[in-house]
Amino acid sequence: MLQNQSDSIENYERFITRVLGNGEVYGLRSPDGGWAVCPSQEFEDTSVMVFWSDRAYAARHAKEDWSDYIPAVIPLVEFVDAWLRGMHRDGSLVGPNWDANLCGLEVEAIEVAKRLTT
Repeated sequence: MLQNQSDSIENYERFITRVLGNGEVYGLRSPDGGWAVCPSQEFEDTSVMVFWSDRAYAARHAKEDWSDYIPAVIPLVEFVDAWLRGMHRDGSLVGPNWDANLCGLEVEAIEVAKRLTT
């Protein structure tokens, strides 16, 4: 099921606003320390790391393949300085506030970093 572009943009904007407001980002972390990642729908051989602006959004995705994952908080400063920098270097994309069907924008890490530091 595809999400329409305007919903995806709205979810991305909500991600930026809420992350700036609360200073935290949430991902899903596995018991072995790995993080929730999906293959890109837009680019071959590219991974998308999914993150949410709220713990509840992340928790909704702890099902099926990620049923043993738990929401984990990442402080905003660490997210920008370490995560996004590393993702940019690795060529990974950010999936901000993807919906229940794992649909949403695939954004370059450097673009997310710019939005979160201006």
